[in-house]
Amino acid sequence: GINTDAGKNLVGAFHQPAAVLIDLATLESLPRNEIVAGMAEIVKAGFIADPVILDLIEADPHAALDPTGPVLPELIRRAVVVKAEVVAADEKESALREILNYGHTLAHAIERRERYQWRHGAAVSVGLVFAAELGRLAGRLDDDTAERHKAVLTSLGLPVTYDADALPQLLESMLGDKKTRAGVLRFVVLDGLGKPGRLEGPDPSLLAAAYAEVARA
Repeated sequence: GINTDAGKNLVGAFHQPAAVLIDLATLESLPRNEIVAGMAEIVKAGFIADPVILDLIEADPHAALDPTGPVLPELIRRAVVVKAEVVAADEKESALREILNYGHTLAHAIERRERYQWRHGAAVSVGLVFAAELGRLAGRLDDDTAERHKAVLTSLGLPVTYDADALPQLLESMLGDKKTRAGVLRFVVLDGLGKPGRLEGPDPSLLAAAYAEVARA
């Protein structure tokens, strides 16, 4: 997808690669903050499909960020399996593939507001906490799993808050999200650990209450 002033990933095409090569040695050339940012997508995969990812991170967050150790390659492998299985089942994002956008509805709005100066992973991290709280307040997600989002992300050094006064602008951006249908906001939420679902047309008061979980003065 291509980023435009209208939002992220609104312009693009579907083409499957002949192969995907992952050279883990390149991770050693990255500064730590880039590895931290990349972990947000791995954490997402853990919550939507593979809780073992979360167990590995919680066991030793420092090892999870070490590109020379055995844990990070295993986390990457598991996250790749999650995405590959979802994309294989729904190549053009007609239904199932939307679960890969868990946390991304708010994240893309944050990135747009920040003129894409925020790292994608940082925005996704905040978006995951928001989506977890949205699911909890909607009666879909248990308290412990919702709180686990913040604990795991914080342990990796990822942000879990954003500007308190930004919600009106973020809501406007979210209306342009690719999951929105006929002006109705649609979010990926969890019905439990590893059980993604959808929440359509949440009440504005519910959105405000969920945003309060990530709002900072």
